[in-house]
Amino acid sequence: MEKKRIHSALISVYHKEGLDLVAKLMHQLGIVIYSTGGTKDYLESLEIPVVAVEEITDYPSILGGRVKTLHPKVFGGILAIRNEDHLSQLAHFQIPMLDLVVVDLYPFKETLERSDNEAEIIEKIDIGGISLIRAAAKNYQDVVVIPSSEQYPVLYQIIQNNAISTLNERKSLA
Repeated sequence: MEKKRIHSALISVYHKEGLDLVAKLMHQLGIVIYSTGGTKDYLESLEIPVVAVEEITDYPSILGGRVKTLHPKVFGGILAIRNEDHLSQLAHFQIPMLDLVVVDLYPFKETLERSDNEAEIIEKIDIGGISLIRAAAKNYQDVVVIPSSEQYPVLYQIIQNNAISTLNERKSLA
């Protein structure tokens, strides 16, 4: 049962309910939080320091927000196996390790049920979110993935335990 401590997190969520408690506790434990757009603004409104994803990528959010996290410096930090080869590549390319990914998906189904506006529906097809979830799940040996606010209670317990997760917890969440 290999235990890992969370030192950094990428948080990019559509639904913000319940995020405040988890994020405040993460901040108290010194976890570096990287974030995007509305989530970044929300966390900063709670006086939680956040590093903008653009600071990792040296690239702005483009195409009306359609492309924010789809970048090798984000996915490298998630997908890196914590071994000498991968860690040296992260250092060489100045990629921060990401130990936790908190992401949920745009409300596609809800939008489809309430609207027949094709442009609005198309914009709720989440590309970055599902890619981040899959990358973190693929690397569950080293990364905790929280794909929905329904898992915030589990994350809160992990964070309360000095931000230490077990392999079983990471695998179950993945």
